Amino acid sequence: MRRTNLPDHLTTGSFSLRASDKAGVTRKRTAAKDLVTVSRGVRVPVLSGATGAAALRAYTDLDDASVLVMPSAARLWNVPLPGYVSGDWRIHLARRRGFSFPRRVNVAGHLLTFLPGETVEHDGVKLTSPARTWLDMASVLKLEDLVAAGDSLVCSHGPDFPVPKDALCSIEELREIVGRHPGMRGVRTARAALELIRVGADSAPETHMRLALIDANLPEPELNHVVRNHLGLPVLWPDAAYLEWKVSLQYDGQHHGGAEQHLRDIERQERSLAYGWLEVRISKHDLEGERPAVVHKVRRALQSRGWK
Repeated sequence: MRRTNLPDHLTTGSFSLRASDKAGVTRKRTAAKDLVTVSRGVRVPVLSGATGAAALRAYTDLDDASVLVMPSAARLWNVPLPGYVSGDWRIHLARRRGFSFPRRVNVAGHLLTFLPGETVEHDGVKLTSPARTWLDMASVLKLEDLVAAGDSLVCSHGPDFPVPKDALCSIEELREIVGRHPGMRGVRTARAALELIRVGADSAPETHMRLALIDANLPEPELNHVVRNHLGLPVLWPDAAYLEWKVSLQYDGQHHGGAEQHLRDIERQERSLAYGWLEVRISKHDLEGERPAVVHKVRRALQSRGWK
Protein backbone atom coordinates (compact mmCIF):
# COMPACT_ATOMS: atom_id res chain seq x y z
CA MET A 1 0.00 0.00 0.00
CA ARG A 2 1.37 3.38 -1.03
CA ARG A 3 2.25 5.78 1.80
CA THR A 4 0.60 9.16 1.86
CA ASN A 5 2.95 12.07 1.34
CA LEU A 6 3.86 14.16 4.36
CA PRO A 7 3.11 17.89 4.34
CA ASP A 8 6.08 19.77 2.92
CA HIS A 9 7.01 21.46 6.20
CA LEU A 10 7.54 18.04 7.82
CA THR A 11 9.89 16.71 5.14
CA THR A 12 12.87 19.04 5.56
CA GLY A 13 13.98 18.09 9.06
CA SER A 14 12.90 16.74 12.41
CA PHE A 15 9.31 17.11 13.52
CA SER A 16 7.39 16.32 16.67
CA LEU A 17 4.30 14.15 16.85
CA ARG A 18 2.66 17.26 18.20
CA ALA A 19 3.37 18.99 14.85
CA SER A 20 2.25 16.00 12.77
CA ASP A 21 -0.97 15.75 14.80
CA LYS A 22 -1.67 19.40 14.05
CA ALA A 23 -1.04 18.71 10.34
CA GLY A 24 -3.55 15.84 10.36
CA VAL A 25 -0.95 13.08 9.88
CA THR A 26 -2.03 9.78 11.39
CA ARG A 27 0.06 8.00 14.02
CA LYS A 28 0.17 4.99 11.68
CA ARG A 29 1.88 7.17 9.05
CA THR A 30 4.43 8.48 11.58
CA ALA A 31 5.36 4.86 12.36
CA ALA A 32 6.32 4.14 8.73
CA LYS A 33 9.81 2.96 7.84
CA ASP A 34 10.68 6.10 5.88
CA LEU A 35 10.82 7.95 9.21
CA VAL A 36 13.41 7.52 11.95
CA THR A 37 12.48 7.82 15.62
CA VAL A 38 15.41 9.73 17.09
CA SER A 39 13.73 10.37 20.43
CA ARG A 40 10.38 9.88 22.08
CA GLY A 41 7.85 11.82 20.02
CA VAL A 42 10.45 13.00 17.46
CA ARG A 43 10.69 11.82 13.85
CA VAL A 44 13.15 12.56 11.03
CA PRO A 45 12.56 11.61 7.36
CA VAL A 46 15.26 9.14 6.30
CA LEU A 47 16.22 11.13 3.21
CA SER A 48 16.01 14.62 4.69
CA GLY A 49 19.74 14.98 5.46
CA ALA A 50 18.72 17.43 8.17
CA THR A 51 21.45 19.34 10.01
CA GLY A 52 21.60 22.40 12.24
CA ALA A 53 18.29 24.05 13.06
CA ALA A 54 16.31 21.67 10.83
CA ALA A 55 17.57 18.67 12.81
CA LEU A 56 16.79 20.24 16.19
CA ARG A 57 13.53 22.10 15.72
CA ALA A 58 11.32 19.20 16.87
CA TYR A 59 12.89 19.24 20.32
CA THR A 60 11.60 22.75 20.97
CA ASP A 61 8.18 21.88 19.53
CA LEU A 62 7.53 19.11 22.03
CA ASP A 63 5.84 21.65 24.30
CA ASP A 64 5.53 25.40 24.73
CA ALA A 65 8.25 25.62 27.40
CA SER A 66 11.31 23.93 25.81
CA VAL A 67 14.18 25.95 24.32
CA LEU A 68 17.68 25.10 23.11
CA VAL A 69 20.42 26.44 25.39
CA MET A 70 24.18 26.32 26.05
CA PRO A 71 26.32 24.70 23.28
CA SER A 72 23.26 23.71 21.24
CA ALA A 73 22.13 27.33 21.03
CA ALA A 74 25.71 28.55 20.56
CA ARG A 75 26.16 26.34 17.49
CA LEU A 76 23.05 27.74 15.85
CA TRP A 77 24.40 31.28 16.42
CA ASN A 78 27.75 30.14 14.91
CA VAL A 79 29.63 30.88 18.12
CA PRO A 80 33.16 29.38 18.05
CA LEU A 81 33.52 26.65 20.66
CA PRO A 82 36.84 25.26 21.96
CA GLY A 83 37.55 21.54 21.86
CA TYR A 84 36.69 20.92 25.50
CA VAL A 85 33.11 22.06 24.75
CA SER A 86 32.61 21.29 21.05
CA GLY A 87 32.90 17.56 21.74
CA ASP A 88 29.64 17.65 23.68
CA TRP A 89 27.06 16.85 21.01
CA ARG A 90 24.17 16.29 23.40
CA ILE A 91 21.11 18.41 22.78
CA HIS A 92 20.95 20.97 25.58
CA LEU A 93 17.29 21.60 26.27
CA ALA A 94 15.86 23.81 28.99
CA ARG A 95 12.48 24.54 30.49
CA ARG A 96 11.58 27.43 32.73
CA ARG A 97 11.70 26.79 36.44
CA GLY A 98 8.40 25.38 37.61
CA PHE A 99 8.15 22.94 34.70
CA SER A 100 9.31 19.32 34.73
CA PHE A 101 12.98 18.56 34.03
CA PRO A 102 13.67 17.59 30.36
CA ARG A 103 14.55 13.87 30.31
CA ARG A 104 15.16 11.94 27.11
CA VAL A 105 17.92 10.12 25.21
CA ASN A 106 20.86 12.29 24.10
CA VAL A 107 19.42 15.35 25.84
CA ALA A 108 21.12 17.35 28.59
CA GLY A 109 18.24 18.86 30.55
CA HIS A 110 18.24 22.21 32.36
CA LEU A 111 15.78 24.24 34.42
CA LEU A 112 16.49 27.95 33.97
CA THR A 113 14.96 31.33 34.66
CA PHE A 114 14.41 33.47 31.58
CA LEU A 115 13.58 37.15 31.64
CA PRO A 116 11.57 38.79 28.81
CA GLY A 117 13.43 38.84 25.50
CA GLU A 118 15.95 36.16 26.48
CA THR A 119 14.35 33.45 24.31
CA VAL A 120 13.67 33.88 20.60
CA GLU A 121 12.74 31.85 17.53
CA HIS A 122 15.38 31.40 14.83
CA ASP A 123 14.99 29.21 11.74
CA GLY A 124 11.95 27.58 13.32
CA VAL A 125 13.77 26.75 16.56
CA LYS A 126 13.13 28.21 19.99
CA LEU A 127 16.43 29.05 21.65
CA THR A 128 18.12 31.56 23.92
CA SER A 129 18.96 34.96 22.43
CA PRO A 130 22.57 35.57 21.36
CA ALA A 131 23.31 37.60 24.50
CA ARG A 132 21.68 35.08 26.86
CA THR A 133 23.46 32.21 25.12
CA TRP A 134 26.77 33.98 25.70
CA LEU A 135 26.00 34.51 29.38
CA ASP A 136 25.01 30.85 29.84
CA MET A 137 28.29 29.76 28.23
CA ALA A 138 30.20 31.82 30.82
CA SER A 139 29.67 28.93 33.23
CA VAL A 140 31.69 26.49 31.08
CA LEU A 141 34.13 28.57 29.00
CA LYS A 142 37.55 29.86 29.98
CA LEU A 143 37.97 33.63 29.90
CA GLU A 144 39.76 33.82 26.55
CA ASP A 145 37.20 31.52 24.91
CA LEU A 146 34.31 33.55 26.32
CA VAL A 147 35.91 36.69 24.85
CA ALA A 148 36.14 34.92 21.47
CA ALA A 149 32.48 33.92 21.76
CA GLY A 150 31.52 37.50 22.54
CA ASP A 151 33.66 38.84 19.69
CA SER A 152 31.85 36.54 17.26
CA LEU A 153 28.43 37.82 18.34
CA VAL A 154 29.26 41.54 18.18
CA CYS A 155 31.38 41.33 15.01
CA SER A 156 30.23 43.65 12.23
CA HIS A 157 31.77 45.05 9.06
CA GLY A 158 30.54 48.12 7.25
CA PRO A 159 29.78 48.55 3.53
CA ASP A 160 33.45 49.30 2.74
CA PHE A 161 34.34 45.67 3.45
CA PRO A 162 34.25 42.95 0.74
CA VAL A 163 31.68 41.06 2.82
CA PRO A 164 29.64 43.43 5.03
CA LYS A 165 28.36 41.81 8.21
CA ASP A 166 25.74 42.68 10.83
CA ALA A 167 26.26 41.92 14.50
CA LEU A 168 23.95 39.46 16.25
CA CYS A 169 24.01 41.66 19.34
CA SER A 170 25.94 44.60 20.75
CA ILE A 171 28.47 44.86 23.57
CA GLU A 172 25.90 46.97 25.40
CA GLU A 173 23.38 44.10 25.15
CA LEU A 174 25.96 41.75 26.65
CA ARG A 175 26.64 44.24 29.43
CA GLU A 176 22.92 44.65 30.08
CA ILE A 177 22.23 40.93 30.36
CA VAL A 178 25.11 40.48 32.80
CA GLY A 179 23.58 43.21 34.93
CA ARG A 180 20.22 41.42 34.90
CA HIS A 181 21.69 38.22 36.36
CA PRO A 182 24.16 39.27 39.10
CA GLY A 183 24.14 35.92 40.91
CA MET A 184 24.28 33.62 37.89
CA ARG A 185 26.98 30.98 37.66
CA GLY A 186 29.92 32.26 35.61
CA VAL A 187 28.95 35.92 35.90
CA ARG A 188 32.43 36.90 37.22
CA THR A 189 34.01 35.46 34.10
CA ALA A 190 31.41 37.28 32.02
CA ARG A 191 32.24 40.62 33.68
CA ALA A 192 35.95 40.11 33.01
CA ALA A 193 35.26 39.14 29.38
CA LEU A 194 33.17 42.25 28.79
CA GLU A 195 36.25 44.43 29.26
CA LEU A 196 38.08 42.55 26.50
CA ILE A 197 35.39 42.10 23.84
CA ARG A 198 35.85 44.22 20.70
CA VAL A 199 33.95 44.67 17.43
CA GLY A 200 35.70 43.38 14.30
CA ALA A 201 37.26 39.97 15.04
CA ASP A 202 36.16 37.43 12.43
CA SER A 203 37.41 34.29 14.17
CA ALA A 204 38.51 32.87 17.50
CA PRO A 205 42.21 32.81 16.44
CA GLU A 206 42.03 36.54 15.71
CA THR A 207 40.71 37.08 19.22
CA HIS A 208 43.41 34.88 20.76
CA MET A 209 46.03 36.77 18.74
CA ARG A 210 44.85 40.10 20.15
CA LEU A 211 44.67 38.77 23.71
CA ALA A 212 48.22 37.37 23.48
CA LEU A 213 49.50 40.80 22.45
CA ILE A 214 47.66 42.52 25.30
CA ASP A 215 48.97 39.96 27.80
CA ALA A 216 52.52 40.71 26.60
CA ASN A 217 51.99 44.43 27.28
CA LEU A 218 52.14 45.33 23.60
CA PRO A 219 49.81 48.05 22.30
CA GLU A 220 46.32 46.82 21.47
CA PRO A 221 45.75 46.81 17.71
CA GLU A 222 42.68 48.37 16.14
CA LEU A 223 40.05 46.19 14.45
CA ASN A 224 37.83 47.00 11.47
CA HIS A 225 40.36 49.46 10.03
CA VAL A 226 40.17 50.11 6.28
CA VAL A 227 43.24 51.26 4.35
CA ARG A 228 42.26 53.65 1.54
CA ASN A 229 44.04 54.96 -1.52
CA HIS A 230 44.46 58.62 -2.51
CA LEU A 231 40.90 58.65 -3.86
CA GLY A 232 39.51 57.41 -0.57
CA LEU A 233 38.66 53.99 -1.95
CA PRO A 234 39.23 50.92 0.25
CA VAL A 235 42.22 48.81 -0.79
CA LEU A 236 43.19 46.77 2.30
CA TRP A 237 41.30 45.23 5.20
CA PRO A 238 43.81 44.00 7.81
CA ASP A 239 42.59 41.69 10.58
CA ALA A 240 44.19 44.10 13.04
CA ALA A 241 46.20 47.28 12.60
CA TYR A 242 48.59 49.63 14.39
CA LEU A 243 47.73 52.91 12.75
CA GLU A 244 50.54 54.99 14.26
CA TRP A 245 53.23 52.64 12.98
CA LYS A 246 51.40 51.35 9.88
CA VAL A 247 51.79 47.71 10.91
CA SER A 248 49.01 45.37 9.81
CA LEU A 249 48.34 41.88 11.17
CA GLN A 250 46.86 39.16 8.99
CA TYR A 251 45.85 35.79 10.41
CA ASP A 252 46.27 33.00 7.85
CA GLY A 253 43.76 30.27 8.61
CA GLN A 254 43.32 26.87 6.98
CA HIS A 255 41.72 28.41 3.89
CA HIS A 256 45.06 30.07 3.10
CA GLY A 257 46.65 26.77 2.11
CA GLY A 258 45.39 26.70 -1.50
CA ALA A 259 47.48 27.87 -4.46
CA GLU A 260 45.04 30.62 -5.50
CA GLN A 261 44.79 31.96 -1.96
CA HIS A 262 48.58 31.89 -1.68
CA LEU A 263 48.82 34.12 -4.76
CA ARG A 264 46.20 36.48 -3.31
CA ASP A 265 48.15 36.65 -0.05
CA ILE A 266 51.32 37.60 -1.93
CA GLU A 267 49.45 40.26 -3.89
CA ARG A 268 47.95 41.66 -0.66
CA GLN A 269 51.37 41.80 0.98
CA GLU A 270 52.85 43.66 -2.00
CA ARG A 271 49.91 46.09 -1.98
CA SER A 272 50.47 46.68 1.73
CA LEU A 273 54.08 47.67 1.09
CA ALA A 274 53.02 49.93 -1.77
CA TYR A 275 50.78 51.86 0.60
CA GLY A 276 53.46 52.08 3.28
CA TRP A 277 52.20 49.27 5.52
CA LEU A 278 54.28 46.45 6.97
CA GLU A 279 52.19 43.28 6.99
CA VAL A 280 52.82 40.62 9.63
CA ARG A 281 51.35 37.24 8.72
CA ILE A 282 50.29 35.05 11.63
CA SER A 283 49.66 31.29 11.52
CA LYS A 284 47.96 29.05 14.06
CA HIS A 285 51.40 27.83 15.18
CA ASP A 286 52.29 31.42 16.14
CA LEU A 287 49.50 31.33 18.74
CA GLU A 288 50.59 28.13 20.50
CA GLY A 289 52.41 27.71 23.80
CA GLU A 290 52.91 29.83 26.90
CA ARG A 291 55.14 32.23 24.95
CA PRO A 292 53.42 32.42 21.56
CA ALA A 293 55.60 33.45 18.64
CA VAL A 294 53.07 36.10 17.60
CA VAL A 295 54.35 38.32 20.41
CA HIS A 296 57.93 38.27 19.13
CA LYS A 297 56.79 38.78 15.52
CA VAL A 298 54.65 41.79 16.31
CA ARG A 299 57.13 43.34 18.76
CA ARG A 300 59.88 43.11 16.15
CA ALA A 301 57.64 44.67 13.48
CA LEU A 302 56.60 47.53 15.76
CA GLN A 303 60.19 48.21 16.79
CA SER A 304 61.24 48.33 13.14
CA ARG A 305 58.67 51.12 12.69
CA GLY A 306 59.88 53.15 15.65
CA TRP A 307 57.81 51.85 18.57
CA LYS A 308 59.63 51.70 21.90
